[in-house]
Amino acid sequence: MYGPSCFDEMRPALLHGLIDDHPLGTIVTHGDAGLDANHIPFEIAAAGADAPFGILRAHVARANPLWRHQGDTMVVFQGPSAYITPTLYEGKKIDGKEVPTYNYAVVHAHGPLRAIEDPAWILALLARLTARHEAAQAMPWSLEDAPPGFIERLVRAIVGIEIPVMRMHGKWKVGQNRSQNDQQTVLAAMDAPMAQTMRRRAQGA
Repeated sequence: MYGPSCFDEMRPALLHGLIDDHPLGTIVTHGDAGLDANHIPFEIAAAGADAPFGILRAHVARANPLWRHQGDTMVVFQGPSAYITPTLYEGKKIDGKEVPTYNYAVVHAHGPLRAIEDPAWILALLARLTARHEAAQAMPWSLEDAPPGFIERLVRAIVGIEIPVMRMHGKWKVGQNRSQNDQQTVLAAMDAPMAQTMRRRAQGA
C-alpha cells in the first residue's frame, strides 16, 4: 500500500479498533481464475504464537468456494472517509495554493486461510457475532429465538474460516502532515466518525 511514511499506522490497538468498528472486510484471493474478492464481516481475536497480529474469524456459505482457497489472502477494512475542501486550509486565504484531498483510514491484514468445519466452533462464532451486533437493538435477537433444529441445519450449511494475521499495515491519512491550525479546522468540520478517527490516532488508542 503506497503512502508517505507519515500516514503509516502500525499500533495494534488502533488497527484492531478499526476492525472492531468496521468489521465488514474485503477478502482478496488469487487462484486459477485470477483475482477474486468477497465481502464478509469478521471478528478480530488477540494475537497468538502463530498469529503475531491477531486472528480474523468469519464464516461463509458452504457453496462459496472461498473456504477451499489455499494460500495467502489479504483482507481490507475501510474506516471512515471524508472529502476535504481546500477552503478549510489557511493557505487558501494566503496564496490560494491548495487543492482538494480525501482523508481516510484503512487496514490491510495478510495471512493464510484455514477452513473450519467443526460445528461447535461455528456455533460459538455465530453466538459471539450475534451477541455483538444485536447488543444495540431494543430487543436483541439471539440464536435461541430461532425454531428448534433451524440453527443446527444452518451450521451444516456454512463453513468457518480463520486467518492468522502474519502482517498488518494501516494507513491513517487524516491530515497529520498539515499544520496544527489546519488540523484543528478540519477536525471541527468533520462528521462524528471521522472526527473520532482523527482523535483516536492522535491519542494512540
